[in-house]
Amino acid sequence: MYFVVVLLLFGTLSTVNSETLSLNYIYTALSKPVELPGIHEFTAMGLMNNRQIDYYDSVDKKKIPKQDWMREKLPADYWEKGTQSRKSKEQWFKVNVDILMNRMRHNKTGVHILQWRHGCEIDKQPDGTLKFIKGTDQYSYDGDDFLAFDDATMQWVAPVDQALPTKRKWDGVQILNQYTKGYLEKECVDWLSKFMTYEDKEANKHSPPKVYAFAKKAKTAGHIRLTCMATGFYPKDVIMHIKKNGVQLTKQDGVQSDGVLPNDEESYQIRMSVQIPEADKETYECFVNHRTLKEPIVAKWDGKCCD
Repeated sequence: MYFVVVLLLFGTLSTVNSETLSLNYIYTALSKPVELPGIHEFTAMGLMNNRQIDYYDSVDKKKIPKQDWMREKLPADYWEKGTQSRKSKEQWFKVNVDILMNRMRHNKTGVHILQWRHGCEIDKQPDGTLKFIKGTDQYSYDGDDFLAFDDATMQWVAPVDQALPTKRKWDGVQILNQYTKGYLEKECVDWLSKFMTYEDKEANKHSPPKVYAFAKKAKTAGHIRLTCMATGFYPKDVIMHIKKNGVQLTKQDGVQSDGVLPNDEESYQIRMSVQIPEADKETYECFVNHRTLKEPIVAKWDGKCCD
């Protein structure tokens, strides 16, 4: 049913008068390690409107942000508690993959997959109010539906006989089912609302870079230092190159940079420079790309130099 490589296929719905938003968490456990790059024995990720917002795997064992606003708005203890929670879930999955393999009468020669997906969908009305649409809490085993929570009846639905023991056990703890319903309809919606507020504030702060190309006398006689500068941009991720006759220069060509640095007004700057002969008449350009730009900025050096 669900697997890591198809997560981005879940689409958001839209209507004329409202916007559908979603928050989902996907946990995937393998019965044993596989020798494939990027595929781990256990992974967990958060998806808001189908974009990854956080990530954890069994190698690094640390919950990390995948969006700038997550990194900037949420305190350190959020990530520490999240890391401990996912470590616990990793152990839970390890135990339950073995239980299901025995229940399915599968041996340990092959790789088997247990996945859990839970989250919520809401409609954001034109007046800004949020309307709960549905909650999702479901498990799959080797890609097939195994167990799902029915939010309306507050009971678990078992589409296969092997899931019946788990259904009976979980339905026998009504307080657990009440908590699941409460999480899907209230807590999940509250987190989604909070995350959307954080993202909206970041979106309002987005600003494009201003790009300059200039040169000054270098310490080495007969040379100048050509500098590309981009400043005033947000967020901080940016791409900058110095090009000579359209060809990108590298560290091997003497390019230097201190990387992205903060300005005082919640924006960023970056400088990149290279030393060239004062008599150099080649064409030099500063290439800058940023998420706020429809196309990269290319600032051509005018060939002038000042002290």
